[in-house]
Amino acid sequence: MKIAIGSDHGGYELKEYLKKYLARKRHQTTDFGTFNHDSVDYPDIAKPVGRSVAKKDYHFGILICGTGIGICIAANKVPGIRAAVCHNVYTSQMAREHNDANVLCLGGRVVTKKMALNILKIFLKTKFAGGRHLRRVRKIGR
Repeated sequence: MKIAIGSDHGGYELKEYLKKYLARKRHQTTDFGTFNHDSVDYPDIAKPVGRSVAKKDYHFGILICGTGIGICIAANKVPGIRAAVCHNVYTSQMAREHNDANVLCLGGRVVTKKMALNILKIFLKTKFAGGRHLRRVRKIGR
């Protein structure tokens, strides 16, 4: 699976941790930054990740900032992106199953590494349910 990943400085450590897991599982990832703890603006990371997922260059995106909120808002400005902040496995499953989310947003200062890994695993394995949810997702894009 091809995955675009990025973070600001608040999500840098968690991003690096999740990249190692994705590499072990042989997912092809592209890191859009940041590449250290220096302060950066999350929209500068969210936009290119969002555009690459919207163009279908990647199956999914993963974005991480301090809370997951700011980077999610920025990603959702990109047409075709359905980014969701997930803080537990239930919200991760629902984001995929009901909302066909294509970008997972996490808070590096909110969730533990173990929880983030569980959230990611659920996000990647959960399929979109379609049906009545498809009608609703289509309305988002109008």
